[in-house]
Formats: sequence, structure tokens, C-alpha cells
Amino acid sequence: MSATEENVSYSQWTLPEANGIDSLKLVQSAPIGPLGDNEVAVELHAASLNYRELVIAKNAFPPPWSSTMRPNLIPGSDGSGVVKAVGSNVSSFNPGDRVVTHMTPHLGPNSYPTFGDICAGLGHGADGTLRQYGHFEQAALVRAPESLSFEEAATLTCSGLTAWNALFGLEGRKVNSGDWALVQGTGGVSVAALQFAVTAGANVVATTSSEAKAARLKALGAKHVVNYKTTPEWGPAARELTPQGRGFDVVVDIGGDTTLGESLKAVRTEGLVVAAGMIGGSAESPVPMMAALTTVCIVRGILLGTKAQFEEMVQFIDKNDVRPVVDDKVFGLDEAKEAMRMLERQEHFSKIVIKLR
Repeated sequence: MSATEENVSYSQWTLPEANGIDSLKLVQSAPIGPLGDNEVAVELHAASLNYRELVIAKNAFPPPWSSTMRPNLIPGSDGSGVVKAVGSNVSSFNPGDRVVTHMTPHLGPNSYPTFGDICAGLGHGADGTLRQYGHFEQAALVRAPESLSFEEAATLTCSGLTAWNALFGLEGRKVNSGDWALVQGTGGVSVAALQFAVTAGANVVATTSSEAKAARLKALGAKHVVNYKTTPEWGPAARELTPQGRGFDVVVDIGGDTTLGESLKAVRTEGLVVAAGMIGGSAESPVPMMAALTTVCIVRGILLGTKAQFEEMVQFIDKNDVRPVVDDKVFGLDEAKEAMRMLERQEHFSKIVIKLR
């Protein structure tokens, strides 16, 4: 296909220096360079935010990861759009294809990313998605689900893929109909995991501190919701909701040291605890790994998932008409700072999305 592009004038957010959210700068009519032979030109329509964006904006990664940020970075890893042109060596896409970004294009399709790979990925070591138009390596893209809007598709890159890997990524331990799964809170990973598990026929228990959010979780299919503020020892309380109080087949833990202790109390013998996040921050007494002997279980740490898993997830979404949840408040491109502040305050439900057009 031709690598030529129409004349474009577009806007983008950049991070000239990482001193917090106010460091972000909106650039109007940004220039665009030539399209590389292995690159795809994408007209981006939507992006979604992760806590990773806040950490990057504040340059809060510890060394050596803090030094891996691309100068004048375009933030954001999650985005969706339409292919406008392709380089001479591109065979995977054609103009008109709807696509979603994949954060770690430098890895093979079956390679699991490490923390270093995440830091080298889109929105940190490489320019990301908070822009209206961009050139991406073809390995940085997957075909978007045909059934989703741009806003829904933009939620899949990080949260969707992490949730998919947590539930279906370990051979012999994939969530099946009749299994019991526990998810925590109402962030993007937890809500996506709830939706995927319910679609697979599992029984899901969720935690939250809000009665209003509890109602939304039940509307999405949660059988029970435990309030972790009124029930600080929510692990045993959730466990009692499973048949004969045996515990959960899988617990998707997104809090890290602040929640792992309760997760280990909730999981069944030989069950699976997936450490998929650390949004809870540091804890006074981090959970020692030997605590897993109390239950005799598997503790699996994950970051995102593989590109092959991403493609499997897309097929599952289309086949089962899964509609990712987007927060009621959708922001415009010029409101990116406000969107990040809302994320920082944790006032959102599931995913915060920015419409780029």
C-alpha cells in the first residue's frame, strides 16, 4: 500500500518536563514527519488513562526507570483509531482498519512484559496516544473489536489486557463456568475482570467502599459485594460467600501490599492469587511471600499480557458482545489535565476516556 498521507494538522499533549500534571503542554498544529517503512499512520479517536500516566507525569518511578522517559514525551499508552496510511513493509494493516494500541511493540507475540518492558513502551519510552494523529510501529497495533465504539476500544490496552491475563493467562488455571472469582474495587482492571469472568460463567464477588458503586457492580453481574471500609477483614468475609466457605478459585489483586494479606485469606487451597497492581500504595507491614503457605496457593505476578492474548481477548469480546465500561464523564482533548486530576482523586468508575476528535 502507498505510504503517502493527506496533509494533516493535529493537536497533541507533550510532557516537556515531568513535574506533575501541570507540566503537560497542549501543542496545536503539531508537525508530522515522514512515515517509516514499518510504520502505520493512525488517526486517533479516543484514549483512556491509567495510574501509570500519573506516575510518569510526576517522574515518580525509582531509578533506573525514571531515566527511561522519552524527551518531550507524548503521554498515554491506550488509544483507538483508524489507519490512514501504511509504510512499504507493512502487511498487517490497510487504510480504513480500526485499531487499538499495544503498549510493548518491541516484544514478540508470546512474550510477557517485565517492568523494564513497560517502561520502554508507549507513553514512557516511546510516544503515546494523547494526540490526534501519530505514526506507530505495526507491532504496536491490533485490530479493534468490530462491536465496540472508539471510546470502549480505547480501554483495552492496559486494563482490559491485564484483566484477561489475570483470568485466562495461566494454562490449567483459566476461569471456567461455575468458578468463583474475587475482584477488588471499581477501577479499570477490576471492572474488566468482573465482566470477563461473568461472561465466562463464573460467580463473582467484588469489593468497594461505596454503596452507589456496589449497585453498579451488581448491575454488571457481581453476585455479592463486600464493603471493605465497614468490613476491614474483608478476605474471610468474602470467603464465607463461596460454597461451604472453601474460598475463591482466583483472586485478582490490584492493591498490592495493602490488599494481598486479605486476598490470601480469601483464596481457596490450591487457588490462584494474581498480583496485578499496586494502586494501594505502600503498607506498614508488607505481606511476606511465606504467607502463601497459610492457604497453599499460587501467587502469580503479572504486567499486562502478551500480544497473542490481546488478539484472543478481541475475539472473545466480539463473540460475546462484551461492552467495556467507560466512566459517565468523558473528556475532550483539551481537558486532559482535568481527566488526570479526576483519576488522581479516584473519583471515576472503571475507565476515564478522552475523546480526541
